[in-house]
Amino acid sequence: MVWDEWEKAKVDVAGERQVSMRLNQLTSGPGGGQADLVVHQDDLGEVGHEAFLLHGQLQKQADIAGAGAGADGSGKGSTMQAAGSLKAAGFSLGGELETTVSVWTSQVKTVLQACANISNHLDYSKKAHAADDEAIAASLRNRDGSAVSVSRIDEYLK
Repeated sequence: MVWDEWEKAKVDVAGERQVSMRLNQLTSGPGGGQADLVVHQDDLGEVGHEAFLLHGQLQKQADIAGAGAGADGSGKGSTMQAAGSLKAAGFSLGGELETTVSVWTSQVKTVLQACANISNHLDYSKKAHAADDEAIAASLRNRDGSAVSVSRIDEYLK
């Protein structure tokens, strides 16, 4: 782009841009009319809850070395028990199966940690946004408890 074209583009954009605050609405002009990102607190809670359920189900059902559906009294999952039996019987497959279990265990733990992080973060976000909404609503009230008008709010922004 030539320098003159760049300068003209900047002037055009600056001329189109109006700085204002809009509550509960979008402009009908360029860039407005459709929300890019809309998240409701219920959505955050549902996704966080699903991550929590997935974490619990994966933790119970994944056959990892120290836990899972096939764990015996020694703390070994069924696959690790099979690897030990194969190794004891002289099959080289036993050692390879142990390696596979180690990689699988690492990957399952990573997914479990991700699910826990998602669940905890979204639960926190839901609570934080609810608290923010309450604080904003309280600050946008007149002394008598009635809502401050949009035109009054706009006065503070000029």
